[in-house]
Amino acid sequence: MICCHKTILPEDFPLDRMKTVTSPVGLHRVLEPAGVLPQAAHRLDNRPEIAPTEVRVAVERLNLDAASFRQLREKHGGDGDAVRAEVLEIVAARGKMHNPVTGSGGMLIGTVDAVGAASPLPLKPGDRVATLVSLTLTPLAITDGLARWDGTSEQVPCAGHAILFARSVAAVLPDDLDPGLALAVLDVCGAPALTDRVVRQYAGRVVRQYPGPRVAVIGAAGKSGSLSLAAARRAGAARTVGVVPGTAERDRLAQAGLADEVVLADARDPVALAAAVGEPADVTVVCVDVPGCEHGAILATGAGGTVIFFSMATSFAAAALGAEGLAADVTMLIGNGFVPGHAEYALDLVRSEPAVRGLIEARLAAH
Repeated sequence: MICCHKTILPEDFPLDRMKTVTSPVGLHRVLEPAGVLPQAAHRLDNRPEIAPTEVRVAVERLNLDAASFRQLREKHGGDGDAVRAEVLEIVAARGKMHNPVTGSGGMLIGTVDAVGAASPLPLKPGDRVATLVSLTLTPLAITDGLARWDGTSEQVPCAGHAILFARSVAAVLPDDLDPGLALAVLDVCGAPALTDRVVRQYAGRVVRQYPGPRVAVIGAAGKSGSLSLAAARRAGAARTVGVVPGTAERDRLAQAGLADEVVLADARDPVALAAAVGEPADVTVVCVDVPGCEHGAILATGAGGTVIFFSMATSFAAAALGAEGLAADVTMLIGNGFVPGHAEYALDLVRSEPAVRGLIEARLAAH
């Protein structure tokens, strides 16, 4: 069951309401409960008619958040038909793709087909764009029953429409990259940008015996992990450690040469993870899509260090209470997915770092 609240239908609200009562953050699209922002809403108005400040996108493909897709796949034992049915059920019930278990959604690509006269977004009809805001706050309707998707991959061919608000963020897709690759990169573009910002705060000064910070990336062979490794090295990391769970990922990452050291560890085992990282990191970036990795990341980080949690599987209560229980003097950051210039930065990394591009393209091909 997706929602236990009384359903309020879009038809209960006249279309004129959107012409007279609009909000740059989309409050006018919230059907229930009243007074919350679209991300926290149980249900959004996903009708295609747009307010003067809105933009409508004809959807081509969704990219489900990794934690959300993993949860759905494990729940249904890898049954793609059942995964597809649940995604359709979620969108139909909520007017958005908002997994009620993980609380996460993903993002999408499509073509702008209508722009409100008062929209501040620098978009025009015909632009192919990637939305850089979560599907958990984006009004979405699916019209093809996801007939072209087998339910076994994070990327979802799709027909339908989505609505962007005045404060939404979108990037025009580059002409020189395959749309699937661009979508995969833009889905996680906040991770390398935030890694770059944090590592630069340490760079240029001696941190213990190193002329810069020691950086550990947990889940280093994935999209966000490989991009974060490249960003850390570019920003001045003195040493990088890539943590992966299996030998196949270890071999791929070692061959790519993105990390000074590649180690095997189950990120859910705090003692094993800290032992694998060895000397505590100054910056630890968590890029895994499974729960239960908070304590290991904290234990692997030295006093005065920083942990960046860039995973929707993170329990922030577990992180805060775990750090307290370990008497760990660490700064913990939530990677919120937005850093100014994050899209351009991530795309530049893919263009200029063949090893990163190779890892991400291999991941896409495997799915």
